[in-house]
Amino acid sequence: MEAIRIVSYLSALLSLVYVFVVITFIRGWYKLTLYKDIKPNPTTKVAILVAARNEEDHIEKTIRDLLAQDYNPELVEIIIINDHSTDRTESIVASFSKNNVKLITLNEDRALNSYKKKAIQKGIEHSTGDLIITTDADCRMGANWLKTIVSFHEEHDFKMISSPVAYFNEKNVFEKCQTLEFSYLIGLGASTIGNNNPSTCNGANLAYERTAFYAVNGFKGIDDLASGDDELLLHKMAAKYENKIGFLKSHDAIVYTYAKKSLKSFIEQRKRWASKSTRYKNKGIVLLGLTVWLFNLSIIANALLAIFFTSFLEIAIFQLVLKLLIEMFFLIGVTHFFKRKQLLVLLPLVSILHVIYMVYIGIAGNSGKYNWKDRLVK
Repeated sequence: MEAIRIVSYLSALLSLVYVFVVITFIRGWYKLTLYKDIKPNPTTKVAILVAARNEEDHIEKTIRDLLAQDYNPELVEIIIINDHSTDRTESIVASFSKNNVKLITLNEDRALNSYKKKAIQKGIEHSTGDLIITTDADCRMGANWLKTIVSFHEEHDFKMISSPVAYFNEKNVFEKCQTLEFSYLIGLGASTIGNNNPSTCNGANLAYERTAFYAVNGFKGIDDLASGDDELLLHKMAAKYENKIGFLKSHDAIVYTYAKKSLKSFIEQRKRWASKSTRYKNKGIVLLGLTVWLFNLSIIANALLAIFFTSFLEIAIFQLVLKLLIEMFFLIGVTHFFKRKQLLVLLPLVSILHVIYMVYIGIAGNSGKYNWKDRLVK
């Protein structure tokens, strides 16, 4: 009985801590105001960098979206870095040379663990823009995307700006569940920036000053890890430039991309994202991640213990209901912003699956290797 009481108290404590953590997310999200006052004629010279590997199905649409931006073309460099593609990616990019789209091809003579960081580094070296903006080769954006980011930068003078990313064109329930879960992640990153304690961002929609990139020594110290061209760079920027990280809460700034088509590709992607946590230097972020992981682990532990002691079933159900309710309060605001509130009907399913997924990814992402772009990396 004493052991049951201890586990119950511990579960209750973790549940309360998790509720408090999500409340801080809600607070951070609503501290961010919707950005609407876009300058008509921003004057900053920008370099848009896209690292591409085997993206023949998407790269042309991405380039056309970039060329269609409502921004002075004399102030824009579009640089595509071909990362050893084995399909038609390089030839498709080369066909846009007449539109001043610059193609850089990686020709590394030795295997690397972080080709994407190498690609972005090369792109920055070959660019002249004062503001570096990264996106992915399978992304879509509206005509006001670039103008909105630069206007926000000129108004606030942030050293780094994280902007929203969303999934679209889902084909089935699995992909819609990913969209809801991904919205949570984007909202989480935005909220921590809103609370002036940046923890995460997404390289598919990221901007930073060239001078700031070199001031933090770029990717030095994190260049041996396959992932982290976004989040770990964010941590370096936040450590050097306090209160100089911004999140652009604007519909015009949203970049759209695609959910993973299979469970295997989804797991490999999330393992890659989780692998970055081994390099976190901010103890607050480490504690945050560990707390969330332990809370989800406690739900699984209580569910398993319920096989032998029925009283644990009530604890597990209580935790799940609490998790569902507090996450719904957070996601109401986030999905409203993305205009996808209808996805909230999937939250009970996503919330339950998220428990298992979080525990597994927390272990798998920090041990062993994973596949990314047909490469085995670690």
